[in-house]
Amino acid sequence: MKKIFICLLSLVIFGGANAQSEVSIHSSMNKVKLDFTLDASGRPSYKVFFGDKPVINNSYLGIKLANDTALDKNFALTGSEKTTVDETWQPVWGEVKNIRNHYEQVVIHLKQKSATGRLMNIIFRVFEDGVGFRYEFPNQPNLKYFVVSDELTEFALTGDNKTFWIPGDYDSNEYSYTTSKISEIDASVLAKSATDIAVRFVPDKYGIQTPLMMKTTDGLYLNIHEAALVDYTSMQLHADINTFKLTANLVADGVGNKAYMHAPCSTPWRTIIVSDKAADILSSKMILNLNEPSKIENTSWIKPMKFVGIWLEMQTGKSTWNYADRADTLDAKGQLIPNGKHGANTANVKRYIDFAAANNIGGVLVEGWDVGWEDWFGNWKENVFDFVTPYPDFDVKQIEDYATSKGVHMIMHNETSGSATNYERQMDTAYRFMNKYGYTSVKTGYVGKIVPRGEHHDGQWMVQHYVRVAQKAAQYHVMLDAHEPVRPTGLQRTYPNWMASEAGRGNEYNLFSTGNHPDHETIMPFTRLMGGPMDYTPGIFKIKGYAPGDPERQVHTTLAKQLALYITLYSPLQMAADMPDNYEKRMDAFQFIKDVAVDWDDTKIVEAEPGEYVTVARKEKGAANWYIGAITNQNGRNAIIPLDFLDKGTKYAITIYADADDADWKKNPEAYKITKYYVNAGTKLNIKLANGGGAAISIKPATEADKGLKLYK
Repeated sequence: MKKIFICLLSLVIFGGANAQSEVSIHSSMNKVKLDFTLDASGRPSYKVFFGDKPVINNSYLGIKLANDTALDKNFALTGSEKTTVDETWQPVWGEVKNIRNHYEQVVIHLKQKSATGRLMNIIFRVFEDGVGFRYEFPNQPNLKYFVVSDELTEFALTGDNKTFWIPGDYDSNEYSYTTSKISEIDASVLAKSATDIAVRFVPDKYGIQTPLMMKTTDGLYLNIHEAALVDYTSMQLHADINTFKLTANLVADGVGNKAYMHAPCSTPWRTIIVSDKAADILSSKMILNLNEPSKIENTSWIKPMKFVGIWLEMQTGKSTWNYADRADTLDAKGQLIPNGKHGANTANVKRYIDFAAANNIGGVLVEGWDVGWEDWFGNWKENVFDFVTPYPDFDVKQIEDYATSKGVHMIMHNETSGSATNYERQMDTAYRFMNKYGYTSVKTGYVGKIVPRGEHHDGQWMVQHYVRVAQKAAQYHVMLDAHEPVRPTGLQRTYPNWMASEAGRGNEYNLFSTGNHPDHETIMPFTRLMGGPMDYTPGIFKIKGYAPGDPERQVHTTLAKQLALYITLYSPLQMAADMPDNYEKRMDAFQFIKDVAVDWDDTKIVEAEPGEYVTVARKEKGAANWYIGAITNQNGRNAIIPLDFLDKGTKYAITIYADADDADWKKNPEAYKITKYYVNAGTKLNIKLANGGGAAISIKPATEADKGLKLYK
């Protein structure tokens, strides 16, 4: 049900008889309060409060145009209105069944006092957990086609906040997080040292990426990001380390422009989520609510699922993506000479299909199946893959028939090598191929420098490209998992077939590089995942000994924490990322991956603190089962978990997959224990988490088979 109330705004006007008036407009929703001001020079600004505490001090707004007058001052207010909306909607899939969208909207109509009389609206939406705002450019005679050279949006912080950040890189979000004060930010150091990232471009020493998570000295939690990024460039932030002011820092194209616009149009929403409880940040649905409803009418074909894949064996050197060692290693007939290590061969794929079918895993991803891998990386080449031609040892039809007979869906892999132009030309061909051979999903990849040359992964041209891919996939009823794209901004509401993205430092960095710090997964929910689900590739069971020639390399978690990530790092497409051989040695622990759901009716953030710990409970879609994930950073702790969300009067059987007493992410990461009990809504769990550890818990209504269990105490 949707309720909308519209009223005229009350204006507070200041100024003497000889001065231009200052206009002040206020809006609030529960503890969140917004003050908008148009000062005597016609310059718009805003402030945000949480209760009586300032969150954002006076911050100016505006857009700078290329070779033209900036839209940042000399404005007059021509009108304004306030609207209250209270509605509930249901996502196609997600963390909860129902989402409330409750906000007060304020629309500020501005006109520049000049000969051109240009118009710009600023739209604010004030929610109970934050504020979103955007610039809107109405249809008008003196502003049609225009180029944005800068966005002048400010976020004036109240102090030297504790901040969880990565560099503002135009091409990559795959950095380790740094925890520091604003005054200590220096992105240039990380940009130079992060040699495990393939393509890097950090033009601003003080540039940082969003979603940006902060904690103020007086205990407020603050997150800054954007929503509904569809036809603009992505927003990063420039940090003034002396004044603690953040300014929008837009990703530029090859000639230095930020965005090409055609009125009527609008920018994405700039989002500020705030609370005095860290758990509330993770519970926020503000970014989703600022996106448009689904543009896909029939969504019945969109199905969340788990999958396995020929992927990790390539990451660890057991096999290769490429069929031959080099593109010019040819036999007398001009055919590639196989290297004998190609992973995507028919027999190996069948082995993964068998494993998936036997273990309640819905899909199989195969990377390296198509010709071109010998010649793809680092060459900035436009035409590498055609997305339909398999290597000689990969029988597409035989694999389709075999997977169908086993009830398993195949997942396509389209690595573009960064050549978006080539992919755009080939998309219809590629998606028809998927339909023909039964592929219900596709994982795209953009490793490398972008073609068109001069564009960046996070610039406007590529932002529009990623949306075009989602639209094309929807046309062919294919679900999308995008790797190396711009970080998400809630578009999974508008295009629910765009189910996951990478756009962050995933589990794979534990396999081929120095890895992820033990606190990494406790930061990610507050940063990267604020915009949408992540294909993090959890579920690694062989924590050590997987890297030939490098015995010190390891995953920086315990095995139990790998299980917990299926709950704490949400995705409707969840990979069981390890190889079948490693799972078959620990089928008792693998049972959690077999059981855990990927779509949910309810989610409870039990406890959370960025960089330290996260505990999340989720209720399976259409079932009475609950699953809990609890993780910690490098320091061990006890997770205290009241089960008061369970139905009262119902007895449940609980299975706890926990760190063993002597487990430690560095010294003994693969040690775990599994215990079972009876519990009810009055039970309070006290689970020990090892250093770098975690716990995964399944809770199901008790049956006759659970008779012998003891009550948890």
